[in-house]
Amino acid sequence: MTHRATLGAAKGQGEAQTMSDETMDRRERWAVILGASSGFGAACGLALAQAGYPIVGVHLDLRGTVAMANETRERLEATGVPVAFHNANAADPDKRAAVIEDIKRRFEERRAQGADPFVAVFLHSLAFGTTLSYIAQDPAEREVNQKQLEMTADVMAHSMVYWARDLFHAGLIAEGSRLFAMTSEGAVKVVPTYGPVSAAKAALEAHCRQLALELMPHGITVNAIRAGVTDTPALRRIPGHEELIAFATARNPGGRMTRPKDVGDAIVALASPKLHWMTGNTIGVDGGELMGARRADG
Repeated sequence: MTHRATLGAAKGQGEAQTMSDETMDRRERWAVILGASSGFGAACGLALAQAGYPIVGVHLDLRGTVAMANETRERLEATGVPVAFHNANAADPDKRAAVIEDIKRRFEERRAQGADPFVAVFLHSLAFGTTLSYIAQDPAEREVNQKQLEMTADVMAHSMVYWARDLFHAGLIAEGSRLFAMTSEGAVKVVPTYGPVSAAKAALEAHCRQLALELMPHGITVNAIRAGVTDTPALRRIPGHEELIAFATARNPGGRMTRPKDVGDAIVALASPKLHWMTGNTIGVDGGELMGARRADG
């Protein structure tokens, strides 16, 4: 056998092994989504449900938005997969513990029926924070205070660590699990009044890198997803969001803004067992928006 043929055979064996590994993994792949009722969380939940993933969603909706959360849950249920929604503060330790206990109970029931479930996809998509200036130029303008800064970082960044750790210790994530966190261009760029959220997003990306380092020996990957500017309820809470929408639309090489479905499709693809060697990254899903290019006719 020639050297080239030997290399070809080795390559074929490697590909066959990868295919075999995927075929042999008969585990039931579940998804856990924080911020599941709207925006990126809802879109990713739908994409994953359509791909066959049972969904556990955590969301915080009060009287004004709970109907939207119910509609999201019903859309997921219409795909035919099991769906469990928890209307709870995902940043609260007791609520987190209760959701994890519920997942454990559901998995025990599935094992009793002969299945082997695990959390194949975990998505952190919490968008609740303060958008106030650090230093006000106008005495009548409010400045962010310490409590607001700490709350924003805790909800939008630190909770990623706590959820990943508790899911790991509960045995719910394991080799083959894919952990994702939604970040934004705001982690590296500044916008008036966006400071608290920008700092939280930068911390979130750092947390993802550290979690990737610590979980890779267990076959668990962690990546941040940097979506382009997207018209979501979270965006519309940012002062001056109209200008952000106009600017993003004008400069995106794709000729439009990013849509939640774009991110949902990407999450399904990135959850593939074939991407076991991709971890610790901030992955852009933005149509090239961060490049700052403009359409030829723009």
